[in-house]
Amino acid sequence: MASNSKSSISSSWTFDQNKMFERALAIYDKDTPDRWHNVAKAIEGKSVEEVKRHYDILVEDLINIETGRVPLPKYKNKTFNSKSRGTNDLNSRMMKNLKI
Repeated sequence: MASNSKSSISSSWTFDQNKMFERALAIYDKDTPDRWHNVAKAIEGKSVEEVKRHYDILVEDLINIETGRVPLPKYKNKTFNSKSRGTNDLNSRMMKNLKI
């Protein structure tokens, strides 16, 4: 029994399973009866326990981000050439279309 519990906690999630998880959370909100059972049914290969644990990890990550415990990445300043679709190009296009 302990090995099943441990494997549930450390299970890996594919990109597709994460997308299914996100969609299922949007469909089955906190007020849905049997929410975790329904979410698990929507994700092939995942149990109710795995889904609950994945959700708990998601909530913990969000709390850490919102409370500033996760540092923002340090991006290098880059200059964009005229062919780039970077921030500078976006800003100049927005200013050009701004009517005051």
